[in-house]
Amino acid sequence: MKREVTQTATDHKIGTREEWLKARLELLREEKALTRRGDELARQRQALPWVRVDKDYRFDTDAGSATLAELFRGRSQLLVYHFMFGPDYAAGCPSCSAIADGFNGIVAHLENHDVAFTAVSRAPLAKLQAYKRRLGWVFPWASSFGSDFNLDFAVGVTEEQQREGGAEYNYRREAAAPDPQAPAGPSTQFGGEHPVSQFAGMCGTDPATYIRERPGMSAFVLENGVVYHSYSTYARGLDGLWGMYQWLDRAPLGRNEAAGVWWRRHDEYREAHAGCCRDQGAAGGIRGLEGAAGKP
Repeated sequence: MKREVTQTATDHKIGTREEWLKARLELLREEKALTRRGDELARQRQALPWVRVDKDYRFDTDAGSATLAELFRGRSQLLVYHFMFGPDYAAGCPSCSAIADGFNGIVAHLENHDVAFTAVSRAPLAKLQAYKRRLGWVFPWASSFGSDFNLDFAVGVTEEQQREGGAEYNYRREAAAPDPQAPAGPSTQFGGEHPVSQFAGMCGTDPATYIRERPGMSAFVLENGVVYHSYSTYARGLDGLWGMYQWLDRAPLGRNEAAGVWWRRHDEYREAHAGCCRDQGAAGGIRGLEGAAGKP
């Protein structure tokens, strides 16, 4: 989808090749420092203590009912993407959908390195399967409908928690949300131009229902028949997992999102690029969701 950029070439500094090379070498030092810092953070992630998971979660999968341990499919590690697709959604979250466009290609590599992968959502399995077919996805996707899995791993909020406060997301407790029926409730508070209102409409639901689902990822390990939880991250902690944004961060105009929401599901763009590649995006949606929940 073509769109007007918010910055033009005449706004940007023009220099000589020598000036560019000097600046590039300075930036390279910073990039290398960031890479080394990322390596250290990965080691710290892996050093977190494991927490035993004793609850008997049940999931609906393409192969039938499964326990959390069975989602490992013979591997010792499991990565879960918490995909925002609630029971009352008509379609999956557009931002999660953009992220999921990168999942098909990674599953074979992960599985051949002793790591299973699955997306998990609260919508019933039939809805997930239909949405997968629509978007041409083949990665594993399980339904946690009827279980406490989403609530326990801080990617689900109950109506009671919305009314009274106390829900946890991104390791913070949330205050009570405005009454959806009140003049200052979510439907009017967010307004038609707010990303949450736009995404809720794209999912066929209202803003209050939309934000009862939250995005995230969790990691688990299976050892001697026991499942342990090792890591979870949420909101912009997911940025590094979203391939499209890694490319945009290296584009001349970067994410270039000053004009607001621009991404759609990949089958909704009016103008598709040649071949298999299409415009897609996500992180602004998570930033919008965090703002709606009172996060910086």
